[in-house]
Amino acid sequence: MSGRPEHQAPPEIFYGEDEARKYTRNTRMIEIQLVMSERAVELLCLPENQPCHIIDIGCGSGLSGETLTEQGHIWTGVDISSAMLGVAKEREVEGDLLLGDLGQGLPFRAGAFDGAISISALQWLCNADQKSHNPAKRLYTFFSSLYGCLSRGSRAVFQFYPENSSQVELITSQAMKAGFTGGLVVDYPNSTKAKKFFLCLMTGGQQTLPTALGVDSREDAPNCVAFSQKRDRMKQLRAGKAPKKSRDWILEKKERRRRQGKETRDDSKFTGRKRQSHVW
Repeated sequence: MSGRPEHQAPPEIFYGEDEARKYTRNTRMIEIQLVMSERAVELLCLPENQPCHIIDIGCGSGLSGETLTEQGHIWTGVDISSAMLGVAKEREVEGDLLLGDLGQGLPFRAGAFDGAISISALQWLCNADQKSHNPAKRLYTFFSSLYGCLSRGSRAVFQFYPENSSQVELITSQAMKAGFTGGLVVDYPNSTKAKKFFLCLMTGGQQTLPTALGVDSREDAPNCVAFSQKRDRMKQLRAGKAPKKSRDWILEKKERRRRQGKETRDDSKFTGRKRQSHVW
């Protein structure tokens, strides 16, 4: 059997309770997810100092959503795994959460979102987990509904793990058929470990793709998206934002949740005291 997760079981089964818990305990996994999320958000090219409404596709336990929250954005997450969403709820993420199968389309009104990100989810749609599943049709249904719920001029950025060039062609062809323009940005293309694929889709007509990392290009070149995790965090400190996971950051997060009318418990991990887990 292939070692790829999508070949082992359907996503709602593979991402059960045990797998979902890894996204709160495995520090290496968490760090990788956060770095890819920050890169995806930067590739969206969102306006500076302006809160946007972003849809997080395959949001899982909410790690990528936390990146959006840190940067001042509002987000809605969709995932097919109830276990992953349960972990997200336990972690008191600030986004709204929706259980759903991407292959059946997104149930949102036209122009509802200013952008979309997705981390490690898109390749799952290339599998036929049921006899009725047709990957091409499911991809087209998904991309068509996504195109409809994005505001014109916005972008969608998917970090994913393509199995081969045929899978890339399948995905991009269905995205273009649904109305998107754009293409593939491959960071560190010559590195086996650091190589990452980002599908950058645009709704406002043909635009120049961002420059990939790890290739010969100047940081100040036109249309170049320069990415530095350290620089982003230094920028936050200069702007007066508390470092992530510090006491001040935790208190700010809890206060934001109270203002939003969301349940915020004092006996949570944010005060260092154990609480019982939620059931999604």
